Amino acid sequence: MPVGPFFADFLCRERLLVIELDGHSHDINPGRDVFRDRYLTEQGYHVCHFTNADVLGNVEGVVTAIKQKLAEWPTPNPSRKREGGQ
Repeated sequence: MPVGPFFADFLCRERLLVIELDGHSHDINPGRDVFRDRYLTEQGYHVCHFTNADVLGNVEGVVTAIKQKLAEWPTPNPSRKREGGQ
């Protein structure tokens, strides 16, 4: 998914969440990841990294980690109904 000049592996614009799966291509140029993460953070995004091995061998753990991160961050522009309001 495009985000500015970069592409995210997975993106939820509503929650400003970027999920990156770090495989071989990330090992080749780790400096690019640092630059991209800094840019995304400055734009208000939260970036979570998981290895390909994490996803292939422990998908439940990855999902749990994502849920925990989402619970830590407030919802941008929350809907009253979703947040318990009228």
